[in-house]
Amino acid sequence: MSVQPLISAVESASSALELLRATAALARCADAAAAPTLVEVLGFNNPGAAVAAVDGLIAIGSPAVDHLLELDQRNYGARAWAVRALAGIGDVRGLDLLIEALLTDVGPSVRRAAAKGLGNLQLAALTVGERATVAQRCLDALIEAVSDGEWVVRYAVAVGLEGLARGCGWSQGHPGHGHICTALAQLGDPSGEEATVVRLRAALALQRLQPS
Repeated sequence: MSVQPLISAVESASSALELLRATAALARCADAAAAPTLVEVLGFNNPGAAVAAVDGLIAIGSPAVDHLLELDQRNYGARAWAVRALAGIGDVRGLDLLIEALLTDVGPSVRRAAAKGLGNLQLAALTVGERATVAQRCLDALIEAVSDGEWVVRYAVAVGLEGLARGCGWSQGHPGHGHICTALAQLGDPSGEEATVVRLRAALALQRLQPS
C-alpha cells in the first residue's frame, strides 16, 4: 500500500480523534516517507497522536533523525517529543540534543528520556576515536545528572549508565567502567539517595556490571 493516502489522512484530519487514528495508521507503516509528517504531528496539541508519532519515528529509525533535528527548537512541545524519539532511535546524530535535554530541560520526563537515550546510542559503526569521544560526552552528562532533583531522572541515569557501559564494552579495569561504578555507588548510597527505587536500580546495575 502506498504511504501517500496515509499521509493525506493525517493532513486532512478534522478532529483530535481523527488525527490520532490517522497518525497511528501512518506510524504502523514504518515507511521513511512518513517521517516528515510524523515529525509535524509532534508539534500539534494532541498527546495521543504525538505518542503514536514517536512510536512510528522510532520504527523508522535513522532515516527519521534529520527531520527530527530540523524541528523548530522554539516549539517546546515538539522538542520534548523529539527527545523521546531520538532516545528510542539511538542514532549518534541526536547526541547534542540529548545532552542538552538531560542537563537543561525543565521537564523531568524529558530529562528521563534523554538519560535513557544516552545509554542507548548505537556506537558500533563509529571509528575507535569517534566512539571514545561520544562515550565520554555521554558519561560526563550522565555523571552530572546523578544529582538531578527528580528521582525519576536519577533512576533513568542508573539505567543509562548501565547501558553505556554495555554499549561501549567497558569492563573492569577500564577507566570508564570505574567512573560508571562510582556513579552507581553514589546513586545506591542510602546516605545520599533518598529514593529506595533508585538505590535498588543502581545496585542492580552494579551487580550486572561486576565480573561473574
